[in-house]
Amino acid sequence: MNKNDLEILVRGSEEIIPEDSFLEKINGKKKLRVKAGFDPTSPDLHLGHTVLLNKMKLFQDFGHEIIFLIGDFTGLVGDPSGVNETRPVLTEDQLKENAETYKAQVFKILDPKKTEVRFNSEWMNKVHPSEFIKLLSSYTVARMLERDDFARRYKSQQPISIHEFLYPILQGYDSVELKADIELGGTDQKFNLLLGREVQKHYGVHQQAIFTVPLLEGLDGVKKMSKSLNNYVALEDKPDEMFGKLMSISDELMWRYFSLLSFKSSKDIEKLKNAEKEGENPRDIKFLLAEEIVDRFHEGQGKKAKENFIERFQKGNTPENVENMLIDIEGESELLTRILKDCDLLKSTSEGMRLIKQGAIKVDGEKVSDDKYKLKKGKENLVQVGKKKIAKIILN
Repeated sequence: MNKNDLEILVRGSEEIIPEDSFLEKINGKKKLRVKAGFDPTSPDLHLGHTVLLNKMKLFQDFGHEIIFLIGDFTGLVGDPSGVNETRPVLTEDQLKENAETYKAQVFKILDPKKTEVRFNSEWMNKVHPSEFIKLLSSYTVARMLERDDFARRYKSQQPISIHEFLYPILQGYDSVELKADIELGGTDQKFNLLLGREVQKHYGVHQQAIFTVPLLEGLDGVKKMSKSLNNYVALEDKPDEMFGKLMSISDELMWRYFSLLSFKSSKDIEKLKNAEKEGENPRDIKFLLAEEIVDRFHEGQGKKAKENFIERFQKGNTPENVENMLIDIEGESELLTRILKDCDLLKSTSEGMRLIKQGAIKVDGEKVSDDKYKLKKGKENLVQVGKKKIAKIILN
């Protein structure tokens, strides 16, 4: 692999371990088996997943064998990575249903003709109890408790179920069965990926190199993108919905999304940053990001989604079912949070302050960042609270 291709491949990666082994593999003549696993714990893939999927596509474009592993067996256990309590266990039927949606969605990015889709139930359901005991002997409880999330829970006397210890070992065994040369994962998967090398060594097979990518923050800009946190953009979102969600992110988070999601070159992204410094409206730069991503998953519909967004939120046009509210006040202005509480769009002013902090309240299409923001008497305001509550408010 030439230097330029290697730079493209590793751009945006977090860690490559061990780096010398990775370089030896990638510069060799052998087609590498590159694996990444996804537990079907929810029906939708989202933009957070695409950080990893885009990297898989690069390996695929460079001629390597891509294995999209659906963890229908490990999903019964639940990945404990980064959690402070035991995850709820899904049923087999739920996992199967979700797995089917994954298969359909992943080919929005990967080439179906060049992708090996596997389910780890293929081999895990056939493991004999004696073989299972051999597998469990590949790691110790003491080593498992070195893991940050387990250590925190153990120290705070939070329950840790035995089956949670199994998860990283089972993930490692997947690498044995699939003869993985490289395994990709998010930074929260580092422990599991490294343990995969240990399990491979235990079985006397060549050890994989691991390649980690950053976790994408959700729309709130705080926690990682997750359906359970409702801060996600699903690949199945309709164009207008996807565009609107992307326009809702903060100006600061926009650059993180450019870095992890955009296919623009580093040079082009730097030009956009300079343009912002020179006074270009961040909203217009965000338009470029949202249009690019909508086009990727809904071919050719990015421009139309942008036009619809402008028509709806910036030219004052509103959906037909928006309620008109005339509110009487004593002075010339009133706090937005108080008005929204009086209109039953908020349960309390403190909820309003929290939503403003999260960037979840807009007036006339623009995010409100000041919890002391006031509406003025006589002016018509299109106010949006969250994704579904919209009202036209006039103070009298």
